[in-house]
Amino acid sequence: MAVYKEVISLQSHGGTPTYINVTEKVKKAIADSGIQNGIVAVISPHTTCSVFFEEYVHDVTEDGDEFLQADLNDILDRIVPQQTSADIYRYPGQAHYDAVKEWPNYRDYLPTDDPSDLWNGDAHLRSTLLGSSCILDVDNGKLGVGTTGYVYFVDFDRCQSRKRKCKIVVIGE
Repeated sequence: MAVYKEVISLQSHGGTPTYINVTEKVKKAIADSGIQNGIVAVISPHTTCSVFFEEYVHDVTEDGDEFLQADLNDILDRIVPQQTSADIYRYPGQAHYDAVKEWPNYRDYLPTDDPSDLWNGDAHLRSTLLGSSCILDVDNGKLGVGTTGYVYFVDFDRCQSRKRKCKIVVIGE
């Protein structure tokens, strides 16, 4: 049994959820691994990000989101409304704000030194609902999905743009 690991760097844009099609990078990692049959895990190490498998959609909104992504945003807005004030969610509380202010890189999280910089409770909840990973088939050295099956990384954190990582692990023979 062989294991191949790769980390890819991604950039979110902030303001709205950032959807990134990582399918080609997953296919490349499978090819680079030399593994013919097994599984590939695509994993987000971030608590406001998810990885999911969906059909590629040719139609896009004026913001560049594929229609299924826009529909997902609409559904999630009904289930988990965007955090636009301190009274929508308990998170983040005062203790969390105080703890973040002690971090050496706290300006990455509190650029304006205001508690509203941390209003991303919705992003944490959305990521919890969708999950942080996706496991797919590796079949004869290729991603074992249909023609329209694509892998997406999404950063639900709207607070600011961020550098993100996505881990790809291929396991098999």
